Amino acid sequence: MFLSVFDMFKVGVGPSSSHTMGPMVAAARFLDQMRSSPFQFAGLRASLHGSLAFTGVGHATDRAVILGLAGFSPDSYDAGAAERELVRIGREWVVHPDGLNPLAFDPGKDLIFDYDHALPGHANAMILMATDAQGDVTLQETYYSVGGGFVMTEAELATGKDTDDGPPVPYPFRSAAEMLTMAKRSGMTIAAMKRANEVSRIGQDELVRGAGRLWSVMNACIDRGLETDGVLPGGLNVRRRAKGIHDALLSERGMNLTAPHTINDWMSVYAMAVNEENAAGGQVVTAPTNGAAGVLPAVLRYYLDHVPGASTAHVEDFLLTAAAIGGLVKFNASISGAEAGCQAEVGSASAMAAAGLCAVLGGTPEQVENAAEIALEHHLGMTCDPVRGLVQVPCIERNGLGAIKAVSAASLALRGDGQHMVPLDACIETMRQTGADMSEKYKETALGGLAVNVPNC
Repeated sequence: MFLSVFDMFKVGVGPSSSHTMGPMVAAARFLDQMRSSPFQFAGLRASLHGSLAFTGVGHATDRAVILGLAGFSPDSYDAGAAERELVRIGREWVVHPDGLNPLAFDPGKDLIFDYDHALPGHANAMILMATDAQGDVTLQETYYSVGGGFVMTEAELATGKDTDDGPPVPYPFRSAAEMLTMAKRSGMTIAAMKRANEVSRIGQDELVRGAGRLWSVMNACIDRGLETDGVLPGGLNVRRRAKGIHDALLSERGMNLTAPHTINDWMSVYAMAVNEENAAGGQVVTAPTNGAAGVLPAVLRYYLDHVPGASTAHVEDFLLTAAAIGGLVKFNASISGAEAGCQAEVGSASAMAAAGLCAVLGGTPEQVENAAEIALEHHLGMTCDPVRGLVQVPCIERNGLGAIKAVSAASLALRGDGQHMVPLDACIETMRQTGADMSEKYKETALGGLAVNVPNC
């Protein structure tokens, strides 16, 4: 099994990897299918199902579909151009994707939120259709947004999770047990094995360049969040808090009365900065999702800014180790809140961050695996219940607490020798089973939990 670090960490746009980035990616794939088709098309239609319908407006799914069909993509998203295009489409009811004729598309009529018909493959489902001049559907595809910006067609989903068809990699571990066995036999760290796998596919130069860009985008997102205040969009009137907290922390530096636990506020504020940017539709990196995008950058920033002896030379090892753990979770369970609740998002992110921090602090592969297990174990059962379907409450603060748990998990693991009661594989499987048993109203539908018990009008 091989999942690249650049699949796990993708530069994109908020507020949701599964509800915003995924539908935009699906639309781009459908346009490519149309371009290779012999048919002449005149219009487009789309229907959203399951969680994409229930929380679609709050997660900007409607905007993502419209912009995706107009030719926008997450990795090159231009917010100003997008706003202008949305206004034009709303006025003219037509999109102009490159390589295709102008296509009729009235968002008010051709984009349907189907709350009554869930599709069997995944909670995040959508159907895209192309029509001829008479309005008949001549091309149709069903897409599932399976978390973290990953998108699969109905046929792809039916073939199973392991869709990698590239050349073999040196260390193809599918479980944490296999990962530890390979590390012991090779004498290599988890990061070194992951690096060897990446280099075998894309080369050393591309890996270095890409990893550098990932951290650059993550760090820039933190900085923007720490410098921006105001009210987040969506109607909940949630105030941005990261800037105010950061300003207070800076003013308290050097004061003898500052409590030791204030370091938790630094971890939280870094994470909150990212997720406030995400909630505002800014540029973020899936880590492994948008809703959990603040945890890992916060822990990495904490390491670089607050840990003595930290070095940016270790950033690549941090990301590679984290990606290895994230790949195991995605392959054996889920990183989708709509499929398994927030344990699959913030829980996975915390496990990844704990593993990365443990690695750069000198942890053995066994200690790294232990750190990931501790962090994931203590998110088991966590629901995804966003108020009004917005990635704001409780999501923003939840990332801060996920970062704190990650650092604590790494520290605890480093205090031991790597031997522990619950293997990471067992914890991942437990998370999968818990997600399968969890009521749908607690899986990103905004039909239960805080979403219905908090006044939000």
